[in-house]
Amino acid sequence: MKKLASEFARHPTSESSSRIALDRGLPDRQPALPYSRPFGILGKPRQLETARQSVTFVSTYPPTRCGIATFTRALMAAIATERRSSVGLNVVSLVDSRIHRSAPEVTYQHLNGNDASRKLALDAIQTADIVVFQHEFGIYGGADGEEILDMITLLQIPSVVVLHTVPANPTMNQRRILETLAKESSKLIVLSQSALNQLLLRYEVDPAKVTVVSHGAITSAGRRHDASESSQLLTWGLIGPGKGLETAIDAVAQLKDIQPRPRYLIQGGTHPKVRESIGTGYLDGLVERAHGLDLDDVVEFDNRYVALDSLNATIRRSDIVVLPYDSTEQVTSGVLVEALAAGKPVVATEFPHAVEMLSAGAGIVVPSGDSNAMAAALRRMITSPREMETMRRAAERLASKLDWASVASSYEVIFRDLARGQIGAADPHGSSPSAQLQSSLARTS
Repeated sequence: MKKLASEFARHPTSESSSRIALDRGLPDRQPALPYSRPFGILGKPRQLETARQSVTFVSTYPPTRCGIATFTRALMAAIATERRSSVGLNVVSLVDSRIHRSAPEVTYQHLNGNDASRKLALDAIQTADIVVFQHEFGIYGGADGEEILDMITLLQIPSVVVLHTVPANPTMNQRRILETLAKESSKLIVLSQSALNQLLLRYEVDPAKVTVVSHGAITSAGRRHDASESSQLLTWGLIGPGKGLETAIDAVAQLKDIQPRPRYLIQGGTHPKVRESIGTGYLDGLVERAHGLDLDDVVEFDNRYVALDSLNATIRRSDIVVLPYDSTEQVTSGVLVEALAAGKPVVATEFPHAVEMLSAGAGIVVPSGDSNAMAAALRRMITSPREMETMRRAAERLASKLDWASVASSYEVIFRDLARGQIGAADPHGSSPSAQLQSSLARTS
């Protein structure tokens, strides 16, 4: 595929710094968090303090190429900034095989599916005051990641579980896992109002335990669209079936009459797990699709994993972010949050998080898989600079609530409440989950 001589292509990134995945749009080249607190007696519960609780995060973690890994590192960095210290912030990382060079804040690497490793991981976890589990079914060992239950049920310290996935139609085992996590944890965090609604409507969960804390983002103002220049469309993230990029490419093919012609950058490589199972066939098929539609000079594929500064520069240079996902159940999208935090109008398929976030006017939602509707939405934005500017301003109004600093503050409130024994206390944002749910249902009825 020919590289575009476009605004995007004039700003190359360093191949040597291309290490971390972009599916969440989170920091890549970020200083390691210093670790200086020595381990205490393994397994011995600590006396909680209300000032600065030590926290261990159980999660995938860089260099693992995973959205949750980059989410966890960005969250820890934000909390460290809030505290003006990274002391007491540590990680038990989830791995499928040992990583020889782990970050200094990683106190233990848990080998998924290994009983002996799980026992040592539990010992490492319990040297902290509080543990935060990042949860997605695919990152823990066992069927549907059920190994997390063997950890949380044996804890002697308060636990927070961050739910990155809340299936609308779970299997019996997925339901069992989520409801057990809800029962055993001290606090549940979901990343959107959509996730909260789904969790409380479809699962047996104590509403007092649940709170909404947004996925964080780096806020940065980008360029304003100049109608005399080509509109720059952007999708980024790890690539695999379900991304819906076929729909976006077909939509762009319908914009050939617009001059200057819009350009579309698809940034990100094949997801590692997809590569293991089917190779690069999906991405290769997208390249062939674009070629067959005579879009070689319109659609650019950049499969590098670029550093934070390069990613942010690319986002700032874009005019419209396109999220063509096939899923109609996605309740959390880090890319959506990153786009809005950068003040970018969004065209997205109608997954729940997009419907929720774009209802304030920061973009347009279209039916999943409908390239005609997507083309119409893109045409509407590109040919109406005034409307695009209105959407950009709506996105900027949302940005202040999505900043990592605000997210870190919300987590610190939760940690302090747990330290004081106020488990199930009021939501840091000021309303209880039950009240949030009732308000949301009232708005949609």
